[in-house]
Amino acid sequence: MRVAGGTLLRNLAGSIGILATVAGLAIGLPALDNALPAQRPVGSGSYPVGGGVTVTPPPDARLDVTLTRPGDTRGTAVFLVGSVRYVIVVTPFHGTLPEATERLRRKITAVRGHEITGQQFPTTTASGLPGVQGTYAAPGRGGRYLVFAGDGVAIEVTVAGTAPALRDALGAIEASTKTIAHRGGTA
Repeated sequence: MRVAGGTLLRNLAGSIGILATVAGLAIGLPALDNALPAQRPVGSGSYPVGGGVTVTPPPDARLDVTLTRPGDTRGTAVFLVGSVRYVIVVTPFHGTLPEATERLRRKITAVRGHEITGQQFPTTTASGLPGVQGTYAAPGRGGRYLVFAGDGVAIEVTVAGTAPALRDALGAIEASTKTIAHRGGTA
């Protein structure tokens, strides 16, 4: 019995140690995560969004690390320029530019209160990637969208903010969207 009692105490002590470690992780990791800022400054130069797509963010842009997800075949980058959200989403896509544009327009209008406004216009990045741009509105906010498609990817860009904030940030964001490039070349 003495051996069994010693084994029982060792097992109990080990179990309490494991339980304390798990409890510490369960409480400590979320606390550490909450202590870290969700937004971080982005350095100058090219930023890898994912799927072979890069962009040079606007000066003083902050990256929302809670929503940014780079990857080999897809990716999402969420930048904040003041209070304006500048989002780039890259997905595998083998359709045409009009199909990619219609897909993004459906995503925008699927959100309650969002509607496409105005006309669409052609646009091109500095690397020669052709695209389409347009505007949309949401309650209390205005927005722009851009779509580029080719070489097996669709690049969807949405920009949203209040009218004054959007007006102040738009020049820097437009300059940034011109830097979007895909390592696969042009569409």
